[in-house]
Amino acid sequence: MTKVNWNLDTAHSEVGFSVKHMMISKAKGTFDNFDAKIVADAEDLTDAEIELNIDVESINTRNKDRDDHLRSADFFDAENYPKITFVATDIKKSGNNYEVTGDLTLKGTTKPVTLDVVFEGQSKDPMSGSIVAGFSGSTSINRKEFGLTWNASLETGGVLVGEEVKINFELELQKAE
Repeated sequence: MTKVNWNLDTAHSEVGFSVKHMMISKAKGTFDNFDAKIVADAEDLTDAEIELNIDVESINTRNKDRDDHLRSADFFDAENYPKITFVATDIKKSGNNYEVTGDLTLKGTTKPVTLDVVFEGQSKDPMSGSIVAGFSGSTSINRKEFGLTWNASLETGGVLVGEEVKINFELELQKAE
């Protein structure tokens, strides 16, 4: 197979995150609006072109006050930095697994990040007849390295928000006609 364009099926895709909350549990959320530009051979991503763009305003933790705080200058500063981007720079394959290294830009800071990605397979959609491919993956970042430094001390010791943010995603792609 050769490299082809793939369209992101946002109805069957998700970009989510979790971070320690009060040092005892996790706060979780998603970004509801994102898109991707992917040109690849789905069965061998090693020379793929991958770019992901996330709309910061679309953050959703199921708590309006927290979402508004996360959009503020204390965290993402969505007014000045409306997008989070990831552009792949190197891809290594091992079976159905990949290490996808790329430049993550968040709140005006760009750093290399490596995603652990699994090719879940491909199939023909019985409704549309389109070829569909699935990928899942994850990584962790230190939010302070990207300028997300706000925190609050707890009476019992420790802090309100952990430094490590776990990012996970499920992407369903449709082969462009």
